[in-house]
Amino acid sequence: MVDRKDIGSWLSGPDTSGISKYPGERLGLPESGPGSIARAGRRIAAICIDWGIALLISNFAFAGDSWATLTVFAIEQILLVGTLGYSIGHRVMGIAVVKPGGGTPGPLAALVRAVLLCLVIPAVIFDPDQRGLHDKAMNTLLIRR
Repeated sequence: MVDRKDIGSWLSGPDTSGISKYPGERLGLPESGPGSIARAGRRIAAICIDWGIALLISNFAFAGDSWATLTVFAIEQILLVGTLGYSIGHRVMGIAVVKPGGGTPGPLAALVRAVLLCLVIPAVIFDPDQRGLHDKAMNTLLIRR
């Protein structure tokens, strides 16, 4: 005989108790405001600002060479994120890269993160907390300031 409890659980759908309600909840971050995960709009705007700066520098110094643009972009990411925790685009958009406990990522994390960011694919594959593979690889978070 079929137990009503089994049918009821089947009809109510899958167990969603382990699924977070918002990005960053599993990491103990607030849903919105300072300290919350930076959403896609801010991230895209920040990377466009950083790419635009790299393109301007590349146009003036290297005649717009595409490899020079990528190199300038990577150097900006490595130096600024590694030391300050944010690039120019991040700063303008009010976001920052931090370690889960707080603090800047440091030079090694910034280097690996920048290389993966330049490969593009790791940055567009992300988890439910909206952390790209480049952030997961170095255990960093992109949060609102």
